Amino acid sequence: MSISSPDAIVADAARVRTRRPVVVTLGNPNTGKSTLFNALTGLRQKVGNFPGVTVEHVVGKLMLASGEVDVVDLPGTYSLSAQSPDEMVAVDVLLGRVGAVGRPDVVLLIVDATNLRRNLFLASQVLEIGLPVVIALNMTDLLAAQGITLELPQLAAALGVPVVPIAAARGEGLAELRAALDTAIAEGRPSPLRLNPALQAAADELVATLRARGVDAVPAEVERALIDEQGHAERRLVERAGDPLREELAARRHALAQGRSLATVEARDRYSWINALVARVERREERRPGWREALDRWLNHPVYGSLAFLLAMAVVFQSVFAWATPLMEAIDAGATALGEWVRGSTTPGLLQSFLVDGVIAGVGSVVVFLPQIMLLFAFIIVLEDSGYMSRAAFVVDRLMRWCGLSGQSFIPMLSSFACAVPGIMGTRVIGNPRDRLATILAAPFMTCSARLPIYALLIAAFVPPKTWFGGLLNLQGLVLLGFYLLGMVGAVFTAFLVNRLVFAGPRSRFLLEMPPYRLPQLKSVVVKLLGRVRIFLKRAGTIIFAVALVVWAAASFPRVELEGGTSAAPPIADSYLGRASRAVAPVFAPLGWDWKVTAAVIASFPAREVVIAVLGTLYAVEDADAGGEARLADRIKEARHPDGAPVFTLPMVLGLMVFYALCLQCISTLAVIRRETNSWRWPLASWLYMTTLGYLGAFLCFRFGSVLTG
Repeated sequence: MSISSPDAIVADAARVRTRRPVVVTLGNPNTGKSTLFNALTGLRQKVGNFPGVTVEHVVGKLMLASGEVDVVDLPGTYSLSAQSPDEMVAVDVLLGRVGAVGRPDVVLLIVDATNLRRNLFLASQVLEIGLPVVIALNMTDLLAAQGITLELPQLAAALGVPVVPIAAARGEGLAELRAALDTAIAEGRPSPLRLNPALQAAADELVATLRARGVDAVPAEVERALIDEQGHAERRLVERAGDPLREELAARRHALAQGRSLATVEARDRYSWINALVARVERREERRPGWREALDRWLNHPVYGSLAFLLAMAVVFQSVFAWATPLMEAIDAGATALGEWVRGSTTPGLLQSFLVDGVIAGVGSVVVFLPQIMLLFAFIIVLEDSGYMSRAAFVVDRLMRWCGLSGQSFIPMLSSFACAVPGIMGTRVIGNPRDRLATILAAPFMTCSARLPIYALLIAAFVPPKTWFGGLLNLQGLVLLGFYLLGMVGAVFTAFLVNRLVFAGPRSRFLLEMPPYRLPQLKSVVVKLLGRVRIFLKRAGTIIFAVALVVWAAASFPRVELEGGTSAAPPIADSYLGRASRAVAPVFAPLGWDWKVTAAVIASFPAREVVIAVLGTLYAVEDADAGGEARLADRIKEARHPDGAPVFTLPMVLGLMVFYALCLQCISTLAVIRRETNSWRWPLASWLYMTTLGYLGAFLCFRFGSVLTG
């Protein structure tokens, strides 16, 4: 592709002097791009959306010898033939068409040293764009074990850019990589690589023609429009230049490819060059299969692999209860001590109730579950970074195909264990629109971190802590695993309905690359874990905090006038919250809920975990009136209906958890479904469908459970 003009390079140099340099990271999936990004930027990261699109990006700060630079982590891609939204954004950033980033100063291209032939396709496309490039040749620590030898000086000479060998997971080569980035920023020298001069000349000619008509165009974009017929670049150019450009592009394609597909010609030219280059710089020795191949035979086996997946999940959920308890008790004790200190340091009245019953009881009742959430996140991150999750996706591909999907939907659905929002956004990698929609509608069923506090509170309070096999198995962990599996069943069933009944059609194909097994890097795990914890605490400090205060206010007013001109909170049943909740309580009475549970569930529509904060606030206000200081778990055990019967019986508790396993109580998820489908039809349909399933599930669980328990 064509390099920038001298005037453009001078303008870019002036721009660099007036703002902080920008480095963008790009590479194929499973090349260790995220690990390298975390190793370079550490905790100095923030997540945001590119302006005008829903694609998220991560920006970090990197300190070089010349000063601080911004590092933008682009979505992984196999080529610049943009089809999905993620790939489109990556191309736009490289072309300098994203105002928030501008024209990048350097592209940091991550290449897997053990898969040079596959990675060089994207590398050759990026090198022709005309930007300075530094290649981070990652996973060089695996070369010897796989019998691979690379001639790095020859490779760098052929590519025309610096090639820095690194092992991101071990932190090797990072100092040399920083130095190479510093030099590339200062010199601004692009690669001279050009594989098809005729295509370059045709693009330059068409750019000149378009600019003469007043149409903004750059050679790299025009080349992609010529190569990728009906692709993103062509559609965007036609929008700017008008429909006649389609015929002009078609004529130039025909002249260049002589009736063949120009995309096929590009692939032929690139792979001819790649094969010749790899033959010169790479040597592979024959080696016997090792432990990695033996392990893959087990983990990819339909029976043994499925058992291994269930075992891994069981270990995770057993640990969530067994390991997190001491820290949870410490946080709970700290919150209780803080509430008692505030109560003893302030005058009884509205302010004291606001601080103790509203802020501390509301937010503290959710934050206490942070250790369990951290453990769950940590296990998932370790399984992802180790390379195991791709094997799990391969195993569940058979189940996915039964419901009309492929293993390609597994990764977005797996991401939904943390939060459905990034999981739904991750469906952009799915090319089939029907499969993408089915995955979007199925993702909210996956048990996200917002459900975990609900499960943890109710399971710990009402499920006996029985253990077997010397404590290796515990009943509470098995029940938690059961609810996670229930969410998976709901997701698979929903995908089945969408693919087999609503939008029937041929099954999609699934191609999955198995990354190498790696020992997860502690720093990378910590960075990812703290990022997710930061998001959870932000929710606790914003949405949960706000809802808890609204509930406290509704439960504390209208004030009751006392003698001496003072006032007090009303009996909670006579508060504004009590009156409103009792009015709608009959709708949920068949589920065994009283008006307090009803109030908590309705208030938790913005975010599921709010239900814990609301219950904490409601029972704190009621307990404060009675002069008690019990924990929330103890308070709900003592809750009674007007006839004296306990509210939280085991059938009711199981039904409540089934309700939260199946319903859609998350306004952020609804908003992202609206953005991804560009319609309110699907989020509304999803909310009605999931809420109905949740209600019916809770009803059946409560009714049948009540009969069985007598």
